[in-house]
Amino acid sequence: MLYNKVKKIKEKISVIGVGCWNFGGDWDSTDDKKSINIIHAAIDAGINFFDVAPVYGWGHSERVLGKALKEGNLRNKVLIASKGGLLWNEKHETTNNLSKKSLLKEIDNTLTRLQTDHIDIYQMHWPDPKVPLEETAEALEEIKKAGKIRYVGLSNFPQKDVEKMMTITDVHCQQSLYNMLERNTNSYHNIPLPYKTEKEVLPTVRKYGQAFLPYSPLFQGLLAGKFHSGITFSKKDIRNANPKLVGPKFDMYFNAAEKLRKLASEYGKPMNEVALNWLRQKKEVTSIIAGVSTVKQLEQNLHCLTWKIDEEMMAKINTIIAPFEKI
Repeated sequence: MLYNKVKKIKEKISVIGVGCWNFGGDWDSTDDKKSINIIHAAIDAGINFFDVAPVYGWGHSERVLGKALKEGNLRNKVLIASKGGLLWNEKHETTNNLSKKSLLKEIDNTLTRLQTDHIDIYQMHWPDPKVPLEETAEALEEIKKAGKIRYVGLSNFPQKDVEKMMTITDVHCQQSLYNMLERNTNSYHNIPLPYKTEKEVLPTVRKYGQAFLPYSPLFQGLLAGKFHSGITFSKKDIRNANPKLVGPKFDMYFNAAEKLRKLASEYGKPMNEVALNWLRQKKEVTSIIAGVSTVKQLEQNLHCLTWKIDEEMMAKINTIIAPFEKI
């Protein structure tokens, strides 16, 4: 395993992490036993970073991760990054809430589901314009002093808010949408994104020495070479809510992915490894949040650490993805 070290976080973090969204049951082909096996295999391979959130599976993903770590007495071997500020009702309709009252309640619920007394990185999942940053920061400081969290992270935040937050409380990491075809994109699952990852977020994390955690590194499977034209998901699969995969924009992204797949084949490399290597060769990227559905997929992701993209191949990749710098 390879590890990265950033100024803001004491521990070294594995270059490949595990994204736990699909452990919650929101994606096809997921069950708890399989998820726990993946978690154990990842730790055996040297992965020490797991990214989860309460909303993933409506609490279930956190419970699965907590159970897996409890079973093997593995809590002290990993860094858990969870999130706060995104609530849901009985109809699974979500609302943003970064109020102090809500966060103080949320963190305790998260700790209960994870079966631990603290989490390492507590990330604010989405901005909440209804709540002043000062109130959110006050809550985070109180939670931190209580020993329930160690580091603070911001996910999907505009950089002006990150800069302001840095004057109130320390921000140790950021998480943003980032992959070869979503570099400065305007939306995620029809949710407007108030930042440009490559143009804005990367310079900020470089400036402060923050960890940077790109999510959706494989474009929810598209950059793993798994999909074919006319793909469909089951009704329960959350990817149905991504218009870039099921809407009119799909052809544009699929065609680019096909070009990347063919290029990878020319060099004798799997497409998923090309996509992951493209990210890990960005000096700002700390740990890649890679979701996996099987131990085999985990092993395939880890294999990317055995080689790097050379200058010739990188130039060809850049030609293919150049149109996606601004969309």
